[in-house]
Amino acid sequence: SSQMTLKECLDECMEALDLFLNNHFNESLERLRPRVNESMYHALIYATVLEMQAMMTFQHDDISNAGNTMKSAQEVCQRFRRKSPGLTNKSVGESLTEVQLHAEVCYAECQLQRAALTFLQDENMVSFIKGGIKVRNSYLIYKELHSFIKSHNCLKGSSHLHLEGGISFGIGAFNLTLSLFPPRILKVLEFAGFSGDKEYGLSLLRDGATAMNLRSMLCALLLLCYYTFLTFILGTGEGEVAEAERLLKPFRLRYPRGAIFLFFAGRAEEIKGNIDEAVALFEDGCKAQQAWKQFHHMCYWELMWCFTYKRAWKMAYFYADLLSQESRWSKAMYVYMKAAYLSMLPKDEARPFGEDEVELFRKVPTFKQKIAGKSPPTEKFAIRKARRYKASCPTKLPVPVLEMMYMWNGFSMISKRPELTEGMMQTLVDAEHILLESPENEYSVDDRCVIHMLKGLCLKNQGLLQAAEECFNKVFSSEKKIRFDHYLVPNSLVELSLLYIEQGRRDEAIKLLHKAK
Repeated sequence: SSQMTLKECLDECMEALDLFLNNHFNESLERLRPRVNESMYHALIYATVLEMQAMMTFQHDDISNAGNTMKSAQEVCQRFRRKSPGLTNKSVGESLTEVQLHAEVCYAECQLQRAALTFLQDENMVSFIKGGIKVRNSYLIYKELHSFIKSHNCLKGSSHLHLEGGISFGIGAFNLTLSLFPPRILKVLEFAGFSGDKEYGLSLLRDGATAMNLRSMLCALLLLCYYTFLTFILGTGEGEVAEAERLLKPFRLRYPRGAIFLFFAGRAEEIKGNIDEAVALFEDGCKAQQAWKQFHHMCYWELMWCFTYKRAWKMAYFYADLLSQESRWSKAMYVYMKAAYLSMLPKDEARPFGEDEVELFRKVPTFKQKIAGKSPPTEKFAIRKARRYKASCPTKLPVPVLEMMYMWNGFSMISKRPELTEGMMQTLVDAEHILLESPENEYSVDDRCVIHMLKGLCLKNQGLLQAAEECFNKVFSSEKKIRFDHYLVPNSLVELSLLYIEQGRRDEAIKLLHKAK
C-alpha cells in the first residue's frame, strides 16, 4: 500500500517493538526501515532504537548517526504538524485532526531525544544551550497537549491510547527527571515554567507502562532504571524493588527470553541480596542474544559486582577485563577495577594473563574521558586513587575494591546477607593488621580512615550501631591529619547521620549534615 493509515502504522510499529523485545533487534529495524520517510511513527521508533544502541556502544559514529536519524524523524513529524502554532484555533473553534495531534507528540519526543544525544555527544557550551532549547520546546508541546487532551475539545480517535501513552511518557519523564535535580536548580527550572513533581511523574509513567501502547516499553524502562539504579545512585540505596518486580511481571511473561527484562530481573535479585539468582539471570541475559554485544556489557558490569560481593576477586577481574576490552563507557574505571582486583590477591599468587597491578594502575589516567562535557565523578575518583602508583616504589592501596564498592553503594546491596557482610569485615580486619605491621608513611592516616569508614558500614549492616558510630567518629576526629582522601570526613558524617535517623535521633542527624556540607 502506498499510504498507510495512522492505525496501520501504529500496528506495524507495535509488531516491530515486539520483535525488539524478543531480542530480534535487526529484524525490528528491517520492519521499520521501508517507511521511515513517510510514517512519523516508523521514523520515531527506528531512530529511538538506534539511539538506544548508540547510548550503549558509546561510539562517536553511532551517536552522530542516531542524531541524524532522529533529526530526519523530526522532519517527517514536521510534515504532519499543523502549520499554524497552537493546538486549537480559538476563532474558528476547530481542533486538530488526529494525525496532527500525533504529529505534535512525536515531534516533541524527537526533540527530547535529540537533546539527550546533544548532551552526550558534545562538550561545548553552545551545544548545551541548543540542547536546553530543544528540551524547553519539547516540554511546552507536551504541556499544551496534556491540557488539550483533558479538555472537552479533544475528540478521541481510534488511536487515542497511543496518543495518551506518548503524553504520559513525556510529562512523566520530565517530572521524574527534574525532581532529581538539587532543590536550588529545581527552583530556577520551576520559575522557567518546568515542573518537577516526582510522585506525579511516577504515576504517569506507571499508567503509561501498564497500558498496552507504543510507549509502554519506554515508560517501563525509565521506571525500571529509576527503581533499580537511580534510587541507589542518588539516594541511600533503598531501591523500590517491589515496584520494579510488579512492573516486570507482565513483561517477563510476555518476553521470557527478552534480554532487557532478564537484565532488570537480575538487578532486582541483586538488590534483594540474592546474588546467585542474580548471577544466573545476568548469564541468561548474555546467552539470550548475540546480536547486540552492548547488552552483554551491562550484564558484565553487574556480574563484576556480584562476584565482588562474594569476594571472588579473580572472577570479578575476569568481567572487568572483558569490559576493558569491549566497552567504551569508562575504560579508566575498568582498568582501575582490574588493577584493584589483582591487588586483593596474595602477593605470591599467579596473576591471570601475567598482568601486573602496578602497571595497570599507572595506565588509568590515560583513559580519562568526558561525558556531557564532564569527567564522571567515579572516573575522577579512580584516577586520583591510582596516583600513588606513579612512585617508583609505590605504597599499596589497602582495599581499593571495597572503597569503590562503597562509591557504587555496594554495602547496602549486601546488607540483607549477613554472611556477605561478614566476609567484607574479614577482608577489612586483615587489611588493618597489615597496615598496623607496616612502617608509617604519608598515606597511613588516610588508609586507616578508609578502613574505619568501611568497617563502620559493615558494623551498621550487622546492627552493631554503637561500634559503627565509633568507627565513623574516628574518621571525623582525624580530619586535620587526612592528607589526600578528603572525601572521607563528609561521607563518614553522612553515614553517621543516616545511622542517627535510623535510631530516631533526627536533630543530631541534621546538625551532622550541616557539618558535612
